[in-house]
Amino acid sequence: MHSKLRQAIGLATQPVAVLKAQHPPEGIDPRPCGCIIPLLAAAAQGQAAALTADSVGCPGGKFGLGLVPQAPEGLAGFLSTGGGGRPGLGYKEAPCLMETYLHHLPPTEPPACLVFRPLDQLQPGEEPLAVVFLVNPHQLSALATLASYDRAPLENVKLLFGAGCTQAVRYALCAQEAGEDTCYVGLTDPSARLHLDRDLLSFSLPYRRFRELEEKADGSFLTQSTWQSLLRQG
Repeated sequence: MHSKLRQAIGLATQPVAVLKAQHPPEGIDPRPCGCIIPLLAAAAQGQAAALTADSVGCPGGKFGLGLVPQAPEGLAGFLSTGGGGRPGLGYKEAPCLMETYLHHLPPTEPPACLVFRPLDQLQPGEEPLAVVFLVNPHQLSALATLASYDRAPLENVKLLFGAGCTQAVRYALCAQEAGEDTCYVGLTDPSARLHLDRDLLSFSLPYRRFRELEEKADGSFLTQSTWQSLLRQG
């Protein structure tokens, strides 16, 4: 699928389509991984990936992506103050705060398989739940601005706390399933950023909203001088 948005913002990589599947697509075997962010980045470079609860080695990642229905025991402590003689990551002041956060994540039915496919490799009949752009600050500014181009409310784009996989994938996926149009800035999780170029963040959209904004690009600021000047800066 050709993306007008990709061309308009000067994105060298592909937007990544996120799909749920009953089994891995033909030719895409799930590979064991720890953090899934390198697989997301590889999909933007053209290499599709399939993820299952068995192939994802990060327990928090399994839950953060929605591959399992419950957070693993001890996750709240690990992400906050630690426990069992292990230090925590310090992302929340206390385990109770992390437990509350985990309890309030948007729900999704765990799939047998989650697929990251470069948008230009979508197969006939495949309809994504979400689309993820890996973007630099200029490109992020373009997508975040366009998300409010045709909407009056203020909260068309959100940046929510979470693991990198939750920020980049789950929030937009759940928005699509809930019939919502909110877009999400992500990959501010320091642990996820260990696996990224320093100038990259994610901008994730429910697929429904992605299709709408594809049609809005030509009539927007993206064709005018201010954005074109930024585009020339690279």
